Amino acid sequence: MKKIKSHHGHGKRPLKLILTLMLGLSLAGATLSGCSDTDSSPKTTTHHVKKTTKASSSEAEASSSESSASAASSSAPAPATTTNPELANLAYNGTQTIDVNGGKPTFDAATLSTSHGTWQTYADLDGLNRAVDAEALMNKAMMPTAEREPLTWDPTGWHNKRIASGYLYNRSHLIGYQLTGQNNNPKNLITGTRSLNSPEMLRYEDDIAYFMKTNPQAYVRYSVVPVFKGDNLLASGVHMMAQSVGANGISFNVYIFNIEEGVTLNYADGTSVVNSTQASTQNAAPAPAAKASTPAATTTQRGDMNTNDSGKIIGNRNSHIYHVPGQAGYRMNSSNAVYFQTEQQAQAAGYRKAKR
Repeated sequence: MKKIKSHHGHGKRPLKLILTLMLGLSLAGATLSGCSDTDSSPKTTTHHVKKTTKASSSEAEASSSESSASAASSSAPAPATTTNPELANLAYNGTQTIDVNGGKPTFDAATLSTSHGTWQTYADLDGLNRAVDAEALMNKAMMPTAEREPLTWDPTGWHNKRIASGYLYNRSHLIGYQLTGQNNNPKNLITGTRSLNSPEMLRYEDDIAYFMKTNPQAYVRYSVVPVFKGDNLLASGVHMMAQSVGANGISFNVYIFNIEEGVTLNYADGTSVVNSTQASTQNAAPAPAAKASTPAATTTQRGDMNTNDSGKIIGNRNSHIYHVPGQAGYRMNSSNAVYFQTEQQAQAAGYRKAKR
């Protein structure tokens, strides 16, 4: 009887163990099922979908950037922004264009490589819808042959008005249309004053265009970064760098203030106050028709200077470069213009002729 009792007692332990294991497995199954329900709840699912979409979008943008740029590196070139915090805090002291790093560009060797040919990249608009950065490795083959179409995109800070010398603002390309053919690309447009756009940026663009036309096998590495202070919608200026590759001729690193003489700009939103020397003509009566013997100058994309009455040679008082009729920068902002009757007069005054 003792043996039977002892045998029966030991027989209960496996049964209890089995029941315990079965109960544990049942609870574990319920726990796993609960994690699945949590992951499939609307709130959690939406959160994960957003993360996945954002990552996929970034990957797609990076892939697109590599494809369009044909760059040697696996990502788009980093903008030359190391000096931008300093540039944003600079105060304009009467000189609109100043050298950065002694005028020497600071491109790294990888982005100067021509092994993959030409490329251009434009950073996405930031959270305030501002253009951020334009980078390119260019040559003559990229230059457009078609006439530029009218611009329709209004960049941030666009509060334009007429002043004595013309319109206050231009839709300013970071990389000029004549270089790569980019036109109504929001990532390549900022609100720039007349003097920022032409002649200040234009004279560098003209020099690059002339170099590429006369050196069709060479390249130019180019970077244009608008500089915004804080959340301002109007750029304080633009940081421009360029370096020729394959031939000497182009090398600069400059910062151009986005200012207009005689106008106080509100960089927070682009509004402005005009002083007496640049009295607004927004509501002025139309100008009388020009006399038949003196043809009126036509307005171009680069300005509306009329040199018929002032002289045939026009110089830029800031850059000390002069232009003759037919050259790309001939029409410019009148506040920067100096007039000469002959090239000899311009040269005697210390001006040099524009390259194109």
